[in-house]
Amino acid sequence: MRILLSSLLLASSLVAAEPGVTINEERLKRIKSQAMPKIAAPVSFDTKEADAILASLEIFPPDNPWNIPVDAWPLHPRSKEIVATVGNDKPFRYNPDMAFVLVPPDQKRIDVKMVSYPAESDKGPFPVPEIVPIEGWPAHYKRNPKLKDATLDEVQRDTRKEGGDRHGIIVDPVNRKLYEFYQLKKVEGGWQAACEASFDLASNKLRPDGWTSSDAAGLPIFPSIVRYDELQRGKIEHALRVTIRRTQKAYVYPATHYASRLTDKDLPRMGERFRLRKEFDTSKFSKEAKVILEALKTYGMMNADNGIEWAISVAPDERIPNLSDELRKLKGSDFEVVTAPNGYKPAK
Repeated sequence: MRILLSSLLLASSLVAAEPGVTINEERLKRIKSQAMPKIAAPVSFDTKEADAILASLEIFPPDNPWNIPVDAWPLHPRSKEIVATVGNDKPFRYNPDMAFVLVPPDQKRIDVKMVSYPAESDKGPFPVPEIVPIEGWPAHYKRNPKLKDATLDEVQRDTRKEGGDRHGIIVDPVNRKLYEFYQLKKVEGGWQAACEASFDLASNKLRPDGWTSSDAAGLPIFPSIVRYDELQRGKIEHALRVTIRRTQKAYVYPATHYASRLTDKDLPRMGERFRLRKEFDTSKFSKEAKVILEALKTYGMMNADNGIEWAISVAPDERIPNLSDELRKLKGSDFEVVTAPNGYKPAK
């Protein structure tokens, strides 16, 4: 059941939103009905223990942009033109990329040297555990014949010179804190990263205006990841993250940063919200693919970074089947651009 936010009294931090903005009441009830298991040591995302913890974790307030349905949001007046610049005929894809680790509230904190964006990084020390996964670990590596024998330590040190964005994501579920690193790497004597962005999962507070994060748009990554526990439950209740190669030199709420010099007004801005068309038939897709597609109808996806077109982020969890062939059946023309009603912005 979904109800108008303006008619719901949940907590003093929630204020009435504009008409047409709704929250998912069932999601809140489900999360609050789950007791969070005790976390005594770091927990990898691809475990039953992590599934149980995530079931009880409220990721951002209910009126947060990642959590509100957009199936009733109005079309952007130039939706067709924007989609065309991304590619009407380009296939929809997914990357098994964004791994994360759950840490206990007393996780030891260490210093991480910021080498590229220290001025736009939050201050440490940070709760980085020894088992922190780097982007793509383990499924991307284990399914690649050339990389399948790599160890986590080798990946952390990038001994095979894979390079790339190397996102590292750490979640403290008890304190509801999120730490996200860009180009995280284990080096002699410790760790370094290009940038770090911390988020309070109990707040709607954004990055400072003009600041990047571990994603170009200044957005968090963790709330957007397609996870195994969601696919098993049969429902994803948040927006997804999508990358687009050519973007505009502009950003729209909740993004705080752009990463382009292009000024064509038909290029998508950072933070642009896309939605799968309501009439798209999902009935012939597998259970897992259908869950993703139905989420894209209800919550959509936000342009978060420059990268391969129409690519969302799925946890590199070996329990999740390879969905590439199925998802590539969709094309860019199956999506549309939507805008928030009446300039929606929730309370912090």
